[in-house]
Amino acid sequence: MSHNPSTVPNTTVTRDLRDLDTGTDNIYESIVVMSKRANQIAVDIKEELSGKLAEFATSSDNLEEVFENREQIEISKHYERLPKPSLVAVDDFLHDKVYFRNPAKEQE
Repeated sequence: MSHNPSTVPNTTVTRDLRDLDTGTDNIYESIVVMSKRANQIAVDIKEELSGKLAEFATSSDNLEEVFENREQIEISKHYERLPKPSLVAVDDFLHDKVYFRNPAKEQE
């Protein structure tokens, strides 16, 4: 992924709404852009995690094996500690790391 998780806060951040419409001049359009970016990030993270956890999949998992696999647990914990996709999307948007366009505005 292209973001640096250490620079994105992991908790709720109070934002000035006036900062969110700088790229679009419309707060609602900005929210749509950030929402779509958050969905992209979430899909990427899910695919990455699924790929890593697929390495541990066996056809004969039993309860003891699931609880004893420390490496799998550490991978899962790593992904749980990552910032939420919505926080990364807001950070990307505010730092002009998101490319977006509005075809409706281009026709005007």
